[in-house]
Amino acid sequence: MKQLWQQLENQLSAHNPELLADLNPPATDAQIRELEQAIGLQLPADFVACLKIHDGQRGRATWLFDGYEFLSSEKILMEWVVWIDLLDDGEFDGRAASVDAGIKTEWWSKGWVPFSSNGMGDHFCLDLEPAAQGRRGQVIQVFHDMPGRSLKSPDFAYWFDSFVMNKIGG
Repeated sequence: MKQLWQQLENQLSAHNPELLADLNPPATDAQIRELEQAIGLQLPADFVACLKIHDGQRGRATWLFDGYEFLSSEKILMEWVVWIDLLDDGEFDGRAASVDAGIKTEWWSKGWVPFSSNGMGDHFCLDLEPAAQGRRGQVIQVFHDMPGRSLKSPDFAYWFDSFVMNKIGG
């Protein structure tokens, strides 16, 4: 993870220093524990390693993930709570999702942890409670108003590696 971040930081330093400056310092162990306790799930080691380098971004520059803000541990919890409140209030009752193999057929799951947001309710999420044929920690894309739930990567490390290689042209 450190090597990938170094490559990305070098790219940002040369081509988008404002975005580089927008990245937060590392998340502390206490911040990560607080997030895990609040959601009641342990985060995958690859994602924790990422947060320990940069705890998201401040959101004052362009968004890191091609139109999606890289959420801090605090913002992850805020977004997750919004979805959980809607779920608990029955907002998704009767709504059918169309999912890729390995993803639960739900509009929203408590096991989905958003790590990015486009500001309009759409997210890339860690799927920490996948369907039987899925893999814990897989990356999925969720749109707030569309039924599609798509599998993007088998884990965060692979997803992030693909993002960085695409960004630096490698």
